[in-house]
Amino acid sequence: MKILSRAALPALMLGVSATALTAQMVEPTTPPPAPEFSAQGEPVFVNRSDMFEYRALESYNEPEFVSAFVEAGMLPPVAERLPAEPMVYKAGNMPDGIGDYGGTLRHVIGGRPEGWNYWGGQSQGWGGIDIGMTECLTRTGPLFTINPEDLEPMPNLAKSWEWSDDGMMLTVNLIEGAHWSDGDPFDTEDIDFYWNDIVMNGEVTPLNGATQTTYGEGTTLEIVDDYTFTMTFTTAFPESVLYNFAYGNFCPGPSHVLKPVHPSYSDNTMEQFINAFPPEDMGFPVMGAWVPVEYRADDIIVLRRNPYYWKVDEEGNQLPYLDEVHYRLSTWADRDVQAVAGTGDFSNLEQPENYVESLRRSAEDDAPARLAFGPRTIGYTLYPNLSGNGWGEPDERAQAVRELNRNADFRKGITQAMDRVRLGESLVKGPFTVQYPGGLYAGTSYYDEASTVFYPYSLESARAHFEAAGLADTDGDGFYNWPEGMMDGGNVQITILANTDYQTDRNLAEGVVAMLEEAGIQAALNLLTGNDRDAAQNSGRYDWMVLRNGTSLITVVQNTTELAPVGAQTSLNHRANADGELDLLPWEQEMVDVVNAFIGSRDAAERSELMSQYQRLYTENLYGVGLTAYPGALIINKRFANIPAGAPIFMYNWAEDNIIRERVYVPADAQADHELHPNTLPGDDGPVTAG
Repeated sequence: MKILSRAALPALMLGVSATALTAQMVEPTTPPPAPEFSAQGEPVFVNRSDMFEYRALESYNEPEFVSAFVEAGMLPPVAERLPAEPMVYKAGNMPDGIGDYGGTLRHVIGGRPEGWNYWGGQSQGWGGIDIGMTECLTRTGPLFTINPEDLEPMPNLAKSWEWSDDGMMLTVNLIEGAHWSDGDPFDTEDIDFYWNDIVMNGEVTPLNGATQTTYGEGTTLEIVDDYTFTMTFTTAFPESVLYNFAYGNFCPGPSHVLKPVHPSYSDNTMEQFINAFPPEDMGFPVMGAWVPVEYRADDIIVLRRNPYYWKVDEEGNQLPYLDEVHYRLSTWADRDVQAVAGTGDFSNLEQPENYVESLRRSAEDDAPARLAFGPRTIGYTLYPNLSGNGWGEPDERAQAVRELNRNADFRKGITQAMDRVRLGESLVKGPFTVQYPGGLYAGTSYYDEASTVFYPYSLESARAHFEAAGLADTDGDGFYNWPEGMMDGGNVQITILANTDYQTDRNLAEGVVAMLEEAGIQAALNLLTGNDRDAAQNSGRYDWMVLRNGTSLITVVQNTTELAPVGAQTSLNHRANADGELDLLPWEQEMVDVVNAFIGSRDAAERSELMSQYQRLYTENLYGVGLTAYPGALIINKRFANIPAGAPIFMYNWAEDNIIRERVYVPADAQADHELHPNTLPGDDGPVTAG
């Protein structure tokens, strides 16, 4: 294999006039201002104590049809199914107050379930299914309403926690007396299995879940008693772990069901464990508000209320209010269409191609749904594969591209070939999109405009940077060639990985390819569906990729280790080779140092300064090439109550969690007859009745 050495590309600049190149290069600046957009909603800010508390109430209530199961001897009384001190949502924080029982929430999704084994890495179909079924130690979705001075994850399955004086140990106290939906107790046996047999196993990774590096190298967990465990760290007060306790990192599974089929406790292979709970299996035990009772391939998933759910309102009504949740298996684009039309009830409107028509329809008097936009926190980035030492076992061409990717001038040429205004307008016209330089989003807590470097669009400057990187069009066909002796001197060709599940991803990727070709770089698309695309990314089988960013660039305090290659597998676009070795560029090492310092700091001013440093390192060195950012909108049928104002479709979590679905209700006089399994509860073979 021929591998271009680190020094080869700079050496190719011999004979190129540095003065001429510099004269053509357009200097970076600060980002241009975003257009005014008046349709964005504003949340009502409160403290966490205004939202909930854990305490025992004098009595508890349940839907009448559930009481029939108690009377038939099929369920214990509601007080016995609840914890000693359940989580109590305060009525004063509910936008429309105490709710009514009954009603159905109809989702439409484009995903398909692989099975119920979230802990084996299986997708349950997305679209909020996992959020409705799975609960985690802490919760972050509703934090968009929390006052900044009280910003900290909400307790959830973890009722409370305490740091040791030196900050090296965290003691976590679980809610006591809660049950899985099949009545089995929830306790530290579930924690022990999740930590030792899933997170620390190394052979399997829970979907969106924790890995061995999520909580820091060398972190250990010890069980104290049925409801208490400790975690010991190698650095003091790593408070980011509290955010890493939330979705989808520390979300324990039902050990009494998972453990018997795990390879450590059976003759099963890991593959058999992963596939042990196909989507046809009903009644899989959950800690969430709803349990699967019906699955019809390419048609629907139906969830019914969890009779052991461990949260109540202030009047003692066991939650959730809604009895049934549907997930119609269609397409993501159809989700928007059905929500606007009223045949679906909920959508995270995030495909900008649908914005104008959705706004028009929602403004009509007879529109069944209301629509509210949040902040511009949907952003796409073009990421280079920066690993030069073997991640993904690249062939000769891919290795040469990676060496180009590690060249600053090549990355600058790529970013200045991007006409971000045109990219945004290719998605939607109007005041929606903003030119996105990459890194932290404008308007978020840690964003610093003065530290944000923006390389403006200029084909002349892009070409000058490509030539400064040692490239030339030697055959006169309008495209840059590999230097003599490399790849037979043919055209430089790069492959761009993108997700074909969403039209937005496809449109942006096609726009990137066209703009690169305008600048003289041949590019081809590798369009893959979700799971295949994820596999290609995670294995390093790409040159560049168009990717919608996750939470870390929005909140910083969540998934913080994803901000830089602080561990072998934490970075999106630079991971270790098969020997666990990272070949960081000097500025990448600076980013790692900044992120580690941020994780270890408890000083607010210092943390802000560190993120300003991070933003400059990211945007100046083009760790990723930002493309466009825009707001999402929540579409919700007007019959639903307790929808908080200004709920973003994606910030600390997705809107399905942000709106606190277990508190959402339909007033009794507005309930429609949408239930497919009325007066039933989950069973091993599907819904069961009290009769």
